Amino acid sequence: MRTWTTGRWAVAASVAVLAAIVIGVPTGVIPSPFYTRMTPVLWWNYPVWLMSSVLEGLLVATYVRDGSPAGEEQARGPRRPVTGRALGGGLLSAFAVGCPICNKLVVLAIGVSGALSYWAPLQPILALASVALLLYALVKRLRTAERCPVPAS
Repeated sequence: MRTWTTGRWAVAASVAVLAAIVIGVPTGVIPSPFYTRMTPVLWWNYPVWLMSSVLEGLLVATYVRDGSPAGEEQARGPRRPVTGRALGGGLLSAFAVGCPICNKLVVLAIGVSGALSYWAPLQPILALASVALLLYALVKRLRTAERCPVPAS
């Protein structure tokens, strides 16, 4: 990351802000007139939300072409980016910081009391899993970025 261009850092920052909004508004971590959260935001929701957003931004930035001729020469043909970990980590983050009784799927499956009794205690575990998954994906991508650069279009 020390060799990243300003453009890559701009993409990382932009995606981090976008991820913060996309995760924060529908879960009620960011208060808005579009959504009213039925349970209070817990103290650990904020760091998980912020870490997830930053990791998403950094991860997406690894897929930005840096424009160097050496990177283009190393490209061995079209390669589709593996973004499943990023998407999975982002979804886990949203489920982790979201209101347990506001999730229609959870309430439909186990009811409101089940959501508070069973789903809410699982949310910190989901939070750890989401951050771990995003961190793993970022580290793996950074380690392989030079060997597998983003191909020229």
